[in-house]
Amino acid sequence: MPANPADASTARTPEPRDVTRPAAPGEDTDRPEPCGPSTSQPAAVLEPDGPDRTPDGPARTPDGPVRRPPRAAAAVIVLVVVLSLTGTGRALDLWPFSTPDADVPLSSAGISVAPDGTRTPVPPGADVQFLPGSRVAVLDPDDATPEQLDAAQESRDWLASGTVPGTGTRYEDMAVSALLDIRALTLDDGAVVAGWSPNWRYAWPRDNAFVALALARTGHVDEALRVLDFLQRVQAPDGSFQARYLPDGSGPPDDRGVQTDATGWTLWAAASVLAEIDDPTDRRAAALDLQPLVDRSVEHVLALTDDGTRLPPPSPDYWEVRTSQQTLGTSAPLLMALTAAPVALQALDSPARAEEVAAVAQTFDTLVHEEFSPGYGRFLGGSSVDTAVAFLLPPFLPAPADGVPRGVLDAWAAAPAQMGRPGGGLAPGTSWKRDGISWTPTTSVFALASAGLASAGIDDVDGAERWLSWLDDHRTTLGSIPEKVLADGAPAQLAPLGWSSANVLLALVLLDETTGSDEEGATVPDESDESDQGDEGHERDEGDEGHEG
Repeated sequence: MPANPADASTARTPEPRDVTRPAAPGEDTDRPEPCGPSTSQPAAVLEPDGPDRTPDGPARTPDGPVRRPPRAAAAVIVLVVVLSLTGTGRALDLWPFSTPDADVPLSSAGISVAPDGTRTPVPPGADVQFLPGSRVAVLDPDDATPEQLDAAQESRDWLASGTVPGTGTRYEDMAVSALLDIRALTLDDGAVVAGWSPNWRYAWPRDNAFVALALARTGHVDEALRVLDFLQRVQAPDGSFQARYLPDGSGPPDDRGVQTDATGWTLWAAASVLAEIDDPTDRRAAALDLQPLVDRSVEHVLALTDDGTRLPPPSPDYWEVRTSQQTLGTSAPLLMALTAAPVALQALDSPARAEEVAAVAQTFDTLVHEEFSPGYGRFLGGSSVDTAVAFLLPPFLPAPADGVPRGVLDAWAAAPAQMGRPGGGLAPGTSWKRDGISWTPTTSVFALASAGLASAGIDDVDGAERWLSWLDDHRTTLGSIPEKVLADGAPAQLAPLGWSSANVLLALVLLDETTGSDEEGATVPDESDESDQGDEGHERDEGDEGHEG
């Protein structure tokens, strides 16, 4: 059973609640949406109603146009400018909607795991360090108990049982930390919580999917299958998923409702994990264990898309806000799922079904590109691009034989100029509020897509290394990747974040496959290694040396 969330939490300064929407029942009202971009921008620009628009003209009476008082006219002009620019992402640069650089405190710099499995968030500045190759926190390694030493050795043995991507490069330490962090966030029942601060201590299907694949790609297939089994247990009979779940799998913590992209992420991850199992007998056994998940997910995606002939209905996507419009952030994960699903169906000895789904995937691929081109904006018909444009690139989708559509590559290449933030990372989209905050989930997704393009021979490795270097430079003093980075380069909100850690590992695996890896030089920290996780340990440059968009 997972640790009780109330057992080990630390106090933190509450953030103001988004006042543009009512709190959902059971929602904590002193902070924005966890593990997803907050929604505290003004209601007028929270969700564009469609493509760039201008008003039809002034209201009229039988005697001519209505005469508005000067103040009312000024207000109308401001509103018109905002509405007309929303789709371009420029509205949020304008007064009164621009915001100063936000100052969000860092509630935890890392997570410690005691010998009995108890997890505890480690506050910034805590005078502790981790025993090498572990998340066992001690004040002084010389005073470690036998139980702590045994737990640390078990952790090092786990690392050695798989692979550490990026070995022999500057990213090796970040990879070790990311592996230890996703392991710490994975509970005994297979649930992966987003983070260990209270409001992140839930299992999002998306995060679980990425962590499962990261575990499989680094040689920990059994743990990956356990994560997928958790998703199978919480999935509804119709193949849908709630936005997030309690770690014990008993249900959702609130009434946010169904989030369609979760089925896409889960099916994509299930097929991708099965593809990592080389032995046909073992692959089939794993596929049979996951057959309820695969079958329900395939049927649900086919129903949502009418066998690939229509876009799915509006649903919250990774922005985690309600919407009345169809988004690329929902359609792209479903396309990924349909494209990957034949691997799982083949493992289930269903070749005819695999061919049928592959044909549907081709139909839906054509539809998605027809509907969202040429700009590939967040909303159908809009021009404001967000993270989802990366989901149309390798490794999320295989590179087509005739190449990735030029419109996707153009939108992808142009996005960082508007999504970039002063600290060097990226915001979730071009229309995201200008608060100076970089989000590591988006930045690490771009690192992963850059690595995917390099592995497909479409681009070089420089882009991936640039984003990975920025993520490496902005880890906490305990070596963990935070959710956010402020304008001055300081890590913020909480660390570690499971999704970002998984993205980094997946990107490094691809770079190893592209450039070759010094696996024979791989080293797992031993007890004699100097720990680098104290306050004077991991050195990060908090300047603005990241992507120069």
